[in-house]
Amino acid sequence: MSEEHEVLTYPDFGIAVREVAQMIVDDGFTPDIIMCIARGGLPFGGALGYALDIKQITEMNVEFYTGINDRLPAPILLPPSPQPHDLRDLKVLIADDVSDTGTTLRFTQDFLHQYAAETRTAVIYEKPHTRLHADFVWRYTDRWIDFPWSTLPPVTRRGRPEPELTEVELTEVTVIEVDQA
Repeated sequence: MSEEHEVLTYPDFGIAVREVAQMIVDDGFTPDIIMCIARGGLPFGGALGYALDIKQITEMNVEFYTGINDRLPAPILLPPSPQPHDLRDLKVLIADDVSDTGTTLRFTQDFLHQYAAETRTAVIYEKPHTRLHADFVWRYTDRWIDFPWSTLPPVTRRGRPEPELTEVELTEVTVIEVDQA
């Protein structure tokens, strides 16, 4: 894996959502529900819900990564888990931030295949060594990805010592102009 990081900005996130939504529409897949893989897939799945005008959005909390390149031996489903009868005969779009090894996506898809009529997968990024290639992918990278919602450390109460922040040098800024006319 490259030592450099891929940095996703919020403006690029907006572009990614719209482009992946267009891929889904162009493919002809019309999901009944979006299953977000928590936590990384929550922002993406929620935004796809708006882009695709899908209000049925739910989540599965699948724990696999515990840090940069630190993983559990196998993914685990944390409670609360989806109710199978709620998914019966539905077309489900599984949304996650990245298909790195593909293990989390495979675990989620295997679980949902028992109940759903059809499942498809959408990710912002896919790594070249993944074992599950997503149906809809915005970008491909072999770098560690810094997502805008998970780059900074968690917020702490005032008065408590704050963790040290690491300065990240950005080499590029994307500006999107919106024509209000």
